[in-house]
Amino acid sequence: MADRILFVCLGNICRSPSAEAVLRALALARGHALTIDSAGTGDWHLGEPPYGPMQRAARARGYDLSALRARQVSAVDFERFDLILAMDADNLAHLERLRPPGSTAKLCLFTDYTEGADHVPDPYFTRDFDGCLDLIEVAARALLARLEAPRDDGQP
Repeated sequence: MADRILFVCLGNICRSPSAEAVLRALALARGHALTIDSAGTGDWHLGEPPYGPMQRAARARGYDLSALRARQVSAVDFERFDLILAMDADNLAHLERLRPPGSTAKLCLFTDYTEGADHVPDPYFTRDFDGCLDLIEVAARALLARLEAPRDDGQP
């Protein structure tokens, strides 16, 4: 099982901290001790808490984002994490450019674990915080199920 997971979006104030909180809550409820973090590809919000409207939407579902602070993804993250999940194709491409030679971390889209969605839309722009959380919850449940399933190929 991949037990070190990093979620990555653009500014690390909406999608990736929400995915971090959702997966952490689901994993804890199922007794899994995963290392879960989030980061952004951009540096606009370093040190800031998640966006207020995103925090309010998450809190309404029982997820507390208030202690999280935005940070930027770095080369060391490719050593620290087994699985790095991007929220959209642009962030995935950015991660692929950043990836150090020899890194064994698996990179993919978070929505690769779901059907019917090719990315997690950014609610900072769409203003659909609940829709974003709906998709994150579906993808997090699917990811956790995949992590729990026995695999022969060693892939998370």
